Amino acid sequence: MKDNRAKTTIERERSNEVVSLVVPSHPKYLYVIRSAIFPLVMDAGFPKREAQRVVLAVDEACSNIIKYAYEGDYTRSYSLDITIGQGKFVVELKDSGRKPDVSKIVPRKLDDVKPGGLGTHFIASVFDSVQYDTSREGCTVLTLVKEKQ
Repeated sequence: MKDNRAKTTIERERSNEVVSLVVPSHPKYLYVIRSAIFPLVMDAGFPKREAQRVVLAVDEACSNIIKYAYEGDYTRSYSLDITIGQGKFVVELKDSGRKPDVSKIVPRKLDDVKPGGLGTHFIASVFDSVQYDTSREGCTVLTLVKEKQ
């Protein structure tokens, strides 16, 4: 997955719309993701405040890929498939970096005041479902699902 340009494709299937992005693993490209996600969440019918929370949670997940899966290697890329439809907003992030030990991805206690470690707590508080799939050959898939209330 080596590509230094952000790419976007839109594919319509049944009542779902799928938007795919391939983004370089440099933090300076996180704005591309934030800029793409916000209008998609709004178009899916979520309130502005909730859309902002979704954007920040996806940004955090992407930052974690850069920091942990790619260990700060800015020459890599990762992909997002965003599915909108049937009362859901689904973000599937795929990276080809170091596979995480899913048992160790746990939010720390909020009363344990220190820097870091709140990203997974925030992601879990925004999305209704957070699932890691490390069983695929050569990649990790993080699936985030937000149900429309």
